[in-house]
Amino acid sequence: MNVPETIWISEIFGPTIQGEGSLLGQPTVFVRTGGCDYRCSWCDSLYAVDSHHRKDWIEMTAEEILARVSILSGGRPLMVSLSGGNPAIQPLGGLLALGKAAGYAFALETQGSVAKDWFAELDVLTISPKPPSSGMQTDWQKLQNCLDAAGKAAVVLKFVILDEADYLYAREVARRFSNLSVYLQPCNNIQPDVKDKKIVSAETEQINGRMLWLVARVLDDGWFSVRVLPQLHVMLWGNVRGV
Repeated sequence: MNVPETIWISEIFGPTIQGEGSLLGQPTVFVRTGGCDYRCSWCDSLYAVDSHHRKDWIEMTAEEILARVSILSGGRPLMVSLSGGNPAIQPLGGLLALGKAAGYAFALETQGSVAKDWFAELDVLTISPKPPSSGMQTDWQKLQNCLDAAGKAAVVLKFVILDEADYLYAREVARRFSNLSVYLQPCNNIQPDVKDKKIVSAETEQINGRMLWLVARVLDDGWFSVRVLPQLHVMLWGNVRGV
């Protein structure tokens, strides 16, 4: 008897709008998986990363996940965003097959550390290499493996920028992969479990200042092919979960 593969799920929510990257503003249901092979210093979703939170995750089959997505979307196919953590470490091929057969589109964001053959079934693959401020190191071969696995999926680069070192890192990666569209966003270092409105307000002001600096930096540098975007969901709702 074959036992169905299960996927660790941190949360499924929506429909809401995509708050960042190339699909900014698009109505989306989010499937956030649990687990990650990175530990970024400013991670804003540790509840989906750290094994300490595993007790809050749920093991679900592809069929169960798609059933939940269908309920949330009222049975009307839309974009499904696969996020994490690092969703690439989960067995998502079956979910993609079921969902696409039902008319859903799929986008996935990953740091580019784990390549899967089912990347080729995605509609959009966002590679978000982690810059120096994250404390992580980029393995260029693994990143290339992810790009190679993407097949005909639309692939874009997205960078979280905290400071000048991060900006220069993004410039270098963009030079290495000059055929890919590039999106920049200011680093969001507000933790989801912070409830103090004064702290959130102060952090939001810092993010806004970082955004203004990033815009000026890009324009002064003449990097006119890049797109600088905010985290729209943070602007609208703060850093709360499930929106």
